[in-house]
Order: sequence, then C-alpha cells, then structure tokens
Amino acid sequence: MRKKILIIIPLFLITGISIYLYSYKGHRNIESETADYTVTVKGLEKEFTFNDSLATVKYQDKTIEVTAIVTAVEPASKGIVIDEKIFATFKDSLPKDIAIGRMLKIKGRFLGYDELLQEFKIDQSSLVHQNK
Repeated sequence: MRKKILIIIPLFLITGISIYLYSYKGHRNIESETADYTVTVKGLEKEFTFNDSLATVKYQDKTIEVTAIVTAVEPASKGIVIDEKIFATFKDSLPKDIAIGRMLKIKGRFLGYDELLQEFKIDQSSLVHQNK
C-alpha cells in the first residue's frame, strides 16, 4: 500500500503541474515573432472564399504580415483599416505618420473573419515598414 502511495502522489503532482503549465502559458510578443505567413488581402479573401473553415484553421492565432494601403484611421480604437478589408489594432498606440492612402506593411496576430462587418481582424499589430 505504501508503494502505491509513493507512486500515485508524484504522478498526481506531475500531471497537475503539466496541466497548469499548459493552461497558463506566458504572453506572446507578436512584435518579436517571425511571421508565420506573409499574405495579401486578395489572397486572404480567395482562401476564405474557397474554404473558410480550412483558412480559419490555417491562420487563426498565427502571426501574419500584410502589405496594403491604409483606407481608414481610427485613433480612438488604436486601429486602422487597410484595403477596406482588414481592421488592425495596435497594442499601445497608433504609429506616427499613419495616414490614409499610405502603403504600409504590418505584422500582427490574425483573429479571424468578422462576417457581420465583412472584414478580417488583426490585433497586437506593429508597423514593419511604411512608404512615405
């Protein structure tokens, strides 16, 4: 009986610690991550039109880079709309000099497609490059 207890207790401890560490992972730093995918707005639209569930599995919670033109700036939400199809929010504040009509490349975490607003969502965005 004592042997069983000496085996069972460590197993419970190891299992409990493993579950805790799996459930409470550290926060990601998207800005320092390498992008999983470099995409265009048209490419995203094409993949989601062809098979939205497969595209969701592919991009969901992944770091992506997108190059596009700024079509709207929303300072209150720290967000921008690019190519009228992607709404990207920045972590801390909007980068300086972002203006409508400028071409830029951003990197962020892909959240998914909002069917109601018919736009893709990206958060934790950072500016990679901007043409002036």
